[in-house]
Amino acid sequence: MKVHLLTVGDEILIGQIVDTNSAWMGQQLNLAGAEVVEISSVGDEKTEILAGIRHAFSNADLVLMTGGLGPTKDDITKVALAEFFDVKMVFDQPTYERIVRMFEMLGRPTSEAHKHQSYMPSNSLILKNKMGTAPGMWFEYGEKVLVSMPGVPYEMKWIMENEVLPRLKNRFLSSPIAHRTIRTAGAGESQLASMLESFEDHLPPFIKLAYLPSPANVKLRLTGRNKDEKMLHEVLDEKKSELLEIVKDYAYGFEEEALEAVIGNILKEKKLSLATAESCTGGYLAHLITSVPGSSAYYKGSIIAYANEVKIRELGVAEQTLETHGAVSEETVTAMVRGALKVLNTDLAVATSGIAGPDGGTPEKPVGTIWIAVGSEEKIITHKLQPGKERIRNIEYTATFALHLLHRFIIS
Repeated sequence: MKVHLLTVGDEILIGQIVDTNSAWMGQQLNLAGAEVVEISSVGDEKTEILAGIRHAFSNADLVLMTGGLGPTKDDITKVALAEFFDVKMVFDQPTYERIVRMFEMLGRPTSEAHKHQSYMPSNSLILKNKMGTAPGMWFEYGEKVLVSMPGVPYEMKWIMENEVLPRLKNRFLSSPIAHRTIRTAGAGESQLASMLESFEDHLPPFIKLAYLPSPANVKLRLTGRNKDEKMLHEVLDEKKSELLEIVKDYAYGFEEEALEAVIGNILKEKKLSLATAESCTGGYLAHLITSVPGSSAYYKGSIIAYANEVKIRELGVAEQTLETHGAVSEETVTAMVRGALKVLNTDLAVATSGIAGPDGGTPEKPVGTIWIAVGSEEKIITHKLQPGKERIRNIEYTATFALHLLHRFIIS
């Protein structure tokens, strides 16, 4: 089953909102064995909507539309659909009665706009929407199908889960699809691709490997599709084990496990406490760590020592160290770790210091030069990064790589 996702709304085209609906629908359709062939957006103009529908049907068996079903005058998706299917708009009494009941429960009166909202193309099958006023609509177009849903995410999701997906599974038969994901940190996409070249060449034809990169983090996703579902899962599990053995030095988790959550579980199991001392990351590392529920069980806090005087006063970094080696140096981050261990009285500490950019670099230490240290009273390891010149990316990359180093430190 080939699917085209079509969103309607000027607010998407001008960047006022982000189209999260298509991302969510794509995930659900993929799990159901459908193939999303294209995602497109059109504005709140009838001619644009009609052109979008025609194009969507040109390459797909199923068109899922979102947006333009509200009670206001700029919500014209239904009018465009009636014109496309060459049918009249008719008043749907059950829809209007449902809207009236909803507003009575809220203690609010209905308006003329809600009567307008209850007019539907005469050939539409009405799909319930228990989360809002606008119902979904199902249209038959020869052997193809078009479904129109509200653009409000929680309304669209309810209709998809309760009305659309069950109907699609009965209407379109497809081969089962399954995934296995290994999450890695500390190695780039090209480095992993080089390591996995032979593995990838020997995958069976019904299994594909995808690289999903983010700063200092790459998800390796195996996707398989086969009519023999039992065999599919067996082969995927086998290939996942092979893949894990190759990337074991960089793997930290599976599926949707976050690195900071994996680290938290290990720290709790080992009854270890953690502190951070941050300069260039400015608290972003602490933010990632504390985004995990229950992090107070192992994380004591952070000292954001952005200025040298704070490094000296709060962390005990020697003035001589800063004068001789500079704030961005192996010696300084090592001293920051020692200071954090002492001041915050923890078993482990992580420190970052660097030139995040876009300016502030020198020929000896260009923008993007960053040092990380991880350690305990017995041992400290360090690592130098030079990810680039883009400030926010440098901050995110450094924090994630610091977590990778911490993970390797505590499992070694």
